[in-house]
Formats: sequence, C-alpha cells, structure tokens
Amino acid sequence: MTTTVNTSSTHPTSARPEFGASAPKAFRALIAFDAAAREGIDPALVELIQIRSSHLNHCAYCLHMHTNDARKAGESEDRLHMVAVWREARHFFTEREQAALALTDAVTLIADAGVPDEVYARAAALFDERELAQVLALICAINTWNRLALSTGKVAGTDDR
Repeated sequence: MTTTVNTSSTHPTSARPEFGASAPKAFRALIAFDAAAREGIDPALVELIQIRSSHLNHCAYCLHMHTNDARKAGESEDRLHMVAVWREARHFFTEREQAALALTDAVTLIADAGVPDEVYARAAALFDERELAQVLALICAINTWNRLALSTGKVAGTDDR
C-alpha cells in the first residue's frame, strides 16, 4: 500500500478532528486548566512562556496566536523577535523572565535532559512556591495546546477566538 504524505501544513491529506467539538469535555477541562495556570502570573510573562514553547514545538498556529496576543497587550516587537534567541539576547529580559524561559526550555524539551537542577534552582530562587507552581502549570498547558494544534492540523492565522 502506498501512502501519499502531504508536507504542507495548509492542506492536510485527510480531515482532522476539531478537538473542541470531538472531545468537548476534555477541551473544557484544558481551558479551565489553562485559565487556572495563568492566575497570578504577569500577563507579559504568560505570553513569553507561550511563545517560547510554541517556538520549540514548531507550532505556527500557537506562535501566531500568542505573538498577536502579546502585541495587543503592549509587548514590543524587539522582545518578540528576541524570544527565539533569548539566551543570546538576555538584556531584553528580566532575571525572572530569563529563569522562566530557561524552565520553559527544559520542561518543553524534557526528554532531552530532564529539568536540570540549576535551571530549577534559579527559577525557585526568583519565584515563590506558588508562582513557580503556576509557571510550571502554564508551561504544561501550552505544551498540551501545541501538541493538540499540531496533531489536529491547525493552520496559523486561523484562530477564531
């Protein structure tokens, strides 16, 4: 049997389910988890975490959505352009943002090396216990959204929120 693979993200070879319609209970639970994860976190930091995870996961759909959300919230173009290379552009980000971005890298790429003790310790030194738990929850939420968007063939620029 021969299978044709379409590498274009705009024209999938087969229809993929609309997750929210196909699994509404799971979708609502994920929305609630995402909302709970954001509580008490600076909105600018929320977007930086979501943008960084979306970069690492190659999720164009979420990257488009969250860069637009960040712009609407007043984020600068300079910082948005530097998220992908934040380690080389640290001066664009606060110490807390750098710690959160490092933790985002480690958790998103957890299969590569786990979460190194020094990355966790730096974040724990800059966030209180509740904040750190919220940041971890947010990182897990965006990674789930990235995986759902990629697996269901979501196309960048089609966010209908």
